[in-house]
Amino acid sequence: MPSYTPPLRDMQFVMNEVLDVPGVLKSLPTHAELDADTITAVLEEGGKFASEVLMPLNQVGDKQGCQLDNKTHEVTTPKGFKEAFGQFAQGGWPALSCDPAYGGQGLPIVVNQCFL
Repeated sequence: MPSYTPPLRDMQFVMNEVLDVPGVLKSLPTHAELDADTITAVLEEGGKFASEVLMPLNQVGDKQGCQLDNKTHEVTTPKGFKEAFGQFAQGGWPALSCDPAYGGQGLPIVVNQCFL
């Protein structure tokens, strides 16, 4: 059975050792309290979501694909995709770097980019 292991150590190396993201963020008032442990926790949870929810959909997505109804122009996604997107949205993943005043989590864009 296929599996996915997110490259967490690679992401942590780039963010902490190469870019010194935690150090740079400390100089920014909006992110001064964000530390490497918090960033790591977010990356780990995102990795769990990718490996436990999204990865299992790869095979069904390849087999079923999306279907377009030419008469209604409705698109049907493979089985499980709608539910996975619901979990993705419910978990706040699309709004990691969005303003908390509008429902976001206010994390820096550099953290958000790890999920693209």
